[in-house]
Amino acid sequence: MAAPADGNGKDPAVTAAVVVLWLLLALFVVYPLAMLFARMLTDHGTFTFAGIATVLTDRHQIRAFWNSLWLGLLVGVIGTAFGFLFAFTAARGKLPRRVLGILDASVLLPLVSPPFTTAIAMIFSFGPRGLITYDLLGMKGVTVYGLTSTLFSEVLTYFPIAYLTLRPILAAIDSNIEGMALSLGASRWRVFRTVTLPLAVPGLANAFLLLFAASLADFATPLILAGNNFPVLPTQAYLQITGMFDLRGGAALSFVLLVPALAVFLLQRYWVSRRFYVTITGKGAGQTPFDSVSAGARTVLVGACVAVALVIVYFYALLLYASLVVALGANHAFTLQHYRVIFTEGLKAIRDTLIIAGLAMPLGGLYGILLGYLVTKKTFFGRRTMELVSMVNYALPGTIVGIAYLIAFNDPPLELTGTALIIVACYIFRYGPTGIRATVALLQQIDRSLEEASQGLGAGSGTTFRRITLPLILPAFFAGLGVVFIRSMTAISATIFLVSISWTLITVKILENITELSLGPAAAFSVLVVAIVFVVIAAIGRLLRVFRAPGAMPMTSLLGG
Repeated sequence: MAAPADGNGKDPAVTAAVVVLWLLLALFVVYPLAMLFARMLTDHGTFTFAGIATVLTDRHQIRAFWNSLWLGLLVGVIGTAFGFLFAFTAARGKLPRRVLGILDASVLLPLVSPPFTTAIAMIFSFGPRGLITYDLLGMKGVTVYGLTSTLFSEVLTYFPIAYLTLRPILAAIDSNIEGMALSLGASRWRVFRTVTLPLAVPGLANAFLLLFAASLADFATPLILAGNNFPVLPTQAYLQITGMFDLRGGAALSFVLLVPALAVFLLQRYWVSRRFYVTITGKGAGQTPFDSVSAGARTVLVGACVAVALVIVYFYALLLYASLVVALGANHAFTLQHYRVIFTEGLKAIRDTLIIAGLAMPLGGLYGILLGYLVTKKTFFGRRTMELVSMVNYALPGTIVGIAYLIAFNDPPLELTGTALIIVACYIFRYGPTGIRATVALLQQIDRSLEEASQGLGAGSGTTFRRITLPLILPAFFAGLGVVFIRSMTAISATIFLVSISWTLITVKILENITELSLGPAAAFSVLVVAIVFVVIAAIGRLLRVFRAPGAMPMTSLLGG
């Protein structure tokens, strides 16, 4: 629950900021969705349900819909189990700091790379000329495409979200509760089953819904690995527009995808609001944490985590190796040719991506702290509505957002498709809400008397914000910067519809290379993205340590949201 807002609705600075934000939200959130629905429900100015009817009666599209739900369900269940394994081991395993740091670093890799990076590694490992299937096992004619490989790739890509969601919840459970159960004669297994696990249920549900939504929004991994035998809705919507140039059909498919996406978002918000099920009472000074894991169980847990971490590290090491050899599976002679290709033929994509990310990062960070500050600390008409509208693009699958932007900004009077502006706006209003969440979390911990004292001494709201509030919420600003930059470097589901000859992105070039079977340059591009993102994370992490306020939210925890 947000802290009570101040009654500053008549402040000119507040009024101006609210008006500007509403105009931007109307233009880049409400208007594209309205145009999406208009395109779906009209045909040359005539109201019709023909587009929806076509989707609902097409067996192939119905199959794609159920495939999407089934894949999302599997990714949610398995990914949440993996995330809980890592979170429980980190919170209860008493791991040395160095071991915990190594596990965290390996888990972070999928979050800071393009979402289909593991799909490329799957092809390198298990494809027709795969390192494991062909070189190691001597198997020929092996196909890597289908549900199993898509599921495996998405689980490895998204389970870190569950880990980052569950770890603070497990760490916050008061160990006294578990200790009391143990002192009453319960076994460790029974304490886990009857005390720890029930207290973590809201977190588990939240993690499941986040992973389900992430899988539902992913079109690149199924496009690479699912093949024709396992179509999913995001891929079908993409092919409907790019292959058949059918915007109305793509809009109709987006609407079908919108229904489960919104349901998941509302359920996720419901579970987040039920945090009172977890006892966050803190640990008293000198308290000895409950030893909930025996030595044997600890060995098993750590071994399982290390095994999964090694698979992730292997995939990324394989990508690096594939970028440094002539052709993985055919010619393993070392070469820098793939890097020469990306820094010559792909130089424009690199430059465009860095320019767009560089523009979106500060603007997204500013948008996040400004809107978060207004909806938390100020009272004005439509405050709650503004907060809800600001989260819409964040909650929707990227495919829906991209198609909505394409329809809304493809024709006069707002013909923005193909420009850098539309891509920057997409990133700001899709990933900026991360900064809003961080700002709200920090503002809830700031004593209102600080701002009241400033205003009591005659300072206006602008001066109070600049000199009192802003220094205290700078960690949220830098966290928002980091997340917007990371997503700007790695996202593809929305922006695939917005690129052009004038402006393109690294992730789009990677996908093009994969479809053209130029896997070496695709691997080199992926390695470059990971390297750039890690450098930026390190720089922002250093700034966070300099500016961090008490209770500041670590940036890695925001990556899971």
